[in-house]
Amino acid sequence: MKKAIILSVAAVVAATLSSCDDLLNDNRYPQSVQTSNVEYWSNPSNVQGQCNYFYETFSGYGNGSGGGEFYFPGLNDNQTSATGGNQLANWKNINVPASSTSWDNPYIYIRRANLIIEGVEGSNLADTEKENFTAIARLIRGYQYYQLVRCYGDVPLVTKALEPSDRDELFGPRTPRNTVMDYALEDLTYATEHIAAKSSKNAYSRDLAAAMKSEACLYEGSFARYHQNDDARAKKYFAEVVNCAGPLVDAYPIGDSYQATYNSFRAALSANPEIIFMKEYEKDVFMHPTVDYTSSSTPISGITKDAFDSYLFKDGKPKALTSEDTNDAGTVDADGKVSIAALLAVRDGRLAETIDDMVYYTGNDYKRPNSMPMTSVTGYGVKKFVNPEMDYTYTTTIWNYTCAPLYWGALVGLDYAEARAELNELSDADVDKTINKMFARAGLPATTVAGMSSMTDPDNDMGVSNLLWEIRRCRRCELIYDKDLRYWDLVRWHQLDKLDSNKNPDIAIGANVSNVPADKRPANVDGYIDASGGQTRTFSEREYLFPVPSGQIGLNNELTQNPYWTK
Repeated sequence: MKKAIILSVAAVVAATLSSCDDLLNDNRYPQSVQTSNVEYWSNPSNVQGQCNYFYETFSGYGNGSGGGEFYFPGLNDNQTSATGGNQLANWKNINVPASSTSWDNPYIYIRRANLIIEGVEGSNLADTEKENFTAIARLIRGYQYYQLVRCYGDVPLVTKALEPSDRDELFGPRTPRNTVMDYALEDLTYATEHIAAKSSKNAYSRDLAAAMKSEACLYEGSFARYHQNDDARAKKYFAEVVNCAGPLVDAYPIGDSYQATYNSFRAALSANPEIIFMKEYEKDVFMHPTVDYTSSSTPISGITKDAFDSYLFKDGKPKALTSEDTNDAGTVDADGKVSIAALLAVRDGRLAETIDDMVYYTGNDYKRPNSMPMTSVTGYGVKKFVNPEMDYTYTTTIWNYTCAPLYWGALVGLDYAEARAELNELSDADVDKTINKMFARAGLPATTVAGMSSMTDPDNDMGVSNLLWEIRRCRRCELIYDKDLRYWDLVRWHQLDKLDSNKNPDIAIGANVSNVPADKRPANVDGYIDASGGQTRTFSEREYLFPVPSGQIGLNNELTQNPYWTK
């Protein structure tokens, strides 16, 4: 199993049923070459090889040279984006595309899952083997449908490997999103009950299935409550989160080190009791560019003032209520170098493990040991993924082999705490084993349900209770830069308007440089680095759904376009 993870993408694809190029124009058509005989599917090694292909769906820190799902997704209020000189990332879609991997790739994986399910069903495998392989395929199928629904809403529901004669399914209309998500729930639930016992942290397992189900159900519960005003459906899905995340909270306790979750090598991360599932990298075999990119001379995306201000102070209170010094201007030395070490010392400790204690920008760079001089478009650097014991130069392209967490204790703990709060069932015992564990390693005082409920932060602009606001704050600070979670959190909470830079200007500015001499000060807004790159971002309701690719609509006249998008 380990070998399957560290293989190059090209090698993995070569071992699959056939290349994606064998698909016909409509990606839901059958492959032109497929292995369908009973003998093939009755060999456990063959079936395991097909299941191993699905590891490609977990990009982690990147599949080789490509950027992964940590740090690089920059469309949120936590960070800017330096890509292509457009420092304020635009929306995920500007126009209707002819094609999109967000549509194509899930259907490719769904087709493969359906082929496995059908092949295993007609095989001579033992019943336990059939259940295990079927459960793995259904786990991936259910998760891919969840990802399709959150992007597109209504989507075609394909439940078998289609043949050219299956014209009704090939050219049918979109299925209502609720129906698709209920189908995905059935798949995910089956996986939690039938995948074989856990063998390692890079193997499919019931615990992995439970963590993935928790993620999907938290999204659906929130969508039902905040988009559809369907309280019964919301409660159903929040209860599913509690049922599957609760046991994981106990089985994968939150550890003492925040940064160790993100900057560890294979042996250390494998031994971390908080890790449920991880993506392995190995020196000189399979590596990634995440640390290299965030430690190089390329101007990088940094956290925003809005994100910086969201971190609590050491007294456990937000900026508006704390008794700590709220000054956010660093100390400037004779060379114009800006230290924020003193500012970080009075904040939630996760902030000091996420960003460097120096502010750096074009014209005033900073260099870590073994790194090139670095700059950030907001002044705040990216420290979260750096391992000080690295024995190579940070700036050597694709030489990073720290391993990526994919599901872990803090992540499922936050799912659990939020779902319990949404159900009005959160207890102090729940808080002790989730949020207070995170607070302890961040140097914050323990809290209670009553304590969070009574903390009225004037910055709460989401129209939710004090309790939910504080849980959302903890989630934001704990999971910053992680797996594009912040963007999808804002979507499910119906809060995507927080990405409108006209209404929320703090997402387009960075560090306070008002103490820097005028001749060394970068472009700024009232003393804060202007990280907008001259760009603005305006929200409209159409952003809640991606446009259906025009090429798909051209193939199938029954497909309709999403609201506010033209064909």
